[in-house]
Amino acid sequence: FIEQSAELLNQRDMRLMDTLIYRCAELHLDHIGTQGDPFESGSSRPLDFGHWSAHKLEHLSNYRLRHGEAVAIGIGLDCIYSNLIGMLDKHSLQRILDTLSLLGFSLWEDELGQQDEHGELLIIKGLEEFREHLGGQLTFMLLSDIGSGVNMHKYDKQLYRRAIEVLRAHYAG
Repeated sequence: FIEQSAELLNQRDMRLMDTLIYRCAELHLDHIGTQGDPFESGSSRPLDFGHWSAHKLEHLSNYRLRHGEAVAIGIGLDCIYSNLIGMLDKHSLQRILDTLSLLGFSLWEDELGQQDEHGELLIIKGLEEFREHLGGQLTFMLLSDIGSGVNMHKYDKQLYRRAIEVLRAHYAG
């Protein structure tokens, strides 16, 4: 639905936006009521997808980036990472990135490339902060297919660095 309606959603077609908002609320309530971890006692939720980096991006941008803008970048980043580790095929990755772009989201902000004094990307520190938010066990969601999330507990810093470079190469400027 989002992919097929992306351009009209970007133009703020209220009928389509209402449909999307109600459907998202239904999915959220279903997840919490039947299969979720409503108190976040250790598991990641589908709602957390793209959020570990979004929270860090918001902070790094001094909250210039709005939450939804940061989440869109986080979704793009996690989808590229999913592809790099062999979970998400290239065609599905491109569909997701194209849809985010059609919705009007920028998929690159310079804060993604900010480094500390040791050359570590500050955005990747967001994963460790997300671990703390979850009470010590890192759980974040990646995609194996469109609509199919997989909880992960470990990550490869160098592959996330590569995912950021892919975003920079395709969406910076």
